[in-house]
Amino acid sequence: MNQRDALSKEKVLRTAVAMADESGTGAPSMRKLADRLGVEAMSLYHHFRNKDMIIDGMVDMVFGEIELPNDEEWLPAMRRRATSIRDTLQRHPWAISLMDSRAHPGPATLRHHNAVIGCLRAGGFSIAGAAHALSLLDSYVYGFVLQQLGLPFTETEGFAEVADSMLQDLSTVEYPHLVEMIGDRTASGYRYTDEFGIGLDLILDGLDRADWR
Repeated sequence: MNQRDALSKEKVLRTAVAMADESGTGAPSMRKLADRLGVEAMSLYHHFRNKDMIIDGMVDMVFGEIELPNDEEWLPAMRRRATSIRDTLQRHPWAISLMDSRAHPGPATLRHHNAVIGCLRAGGFSIAGAAHALSLLDSYVYGFVLQQLGLPFTETEGFAEVADSMLQDLSTVEYPHLVEMIGDRTASGYRYTDEFGIGLDLILDGLDRADWR
């Protein structure tokens, strides 16, 4: 079996996604990808005309990991979808800026958006209302993941240490409200990830009440 026969589009894309997860910087160069696969770079061009096509495929694989709405009502379906997107993007943070950037979306991407729009339309949303809801929900989830990834502590550890360090340098006279909040959150065993559900519920409640649905 020659190098070209040993490759498949799926193998190339899965390897590219794994490398992007490792580096956190997005799609690897064609040369580095070929090295990981143990082939010559030219072999990749038998399956992908250029790097953009590889990025299209990588993004499509990420969309394929997100749970699609089923026959449930729109509100629980959108809550479950938002949570699935958050979990997926935490695994593939490099993909956040690419999710809606592709001019040639793949089949998983198209299935995903079609299913979400269909769920919202079945739930009584107008076409414009479904577009508003989709934009609002995605903006919230993508933004939350970006903010969470940038925090100087993890979901399960580090917050108390960071908070204690900050409190040592904060004056209760100059910053009374900030000191009060940090102290309260530290004492309550604060987890930033809990904020996700609170914000999501507010958005879903607002969508449910919206006059333009």
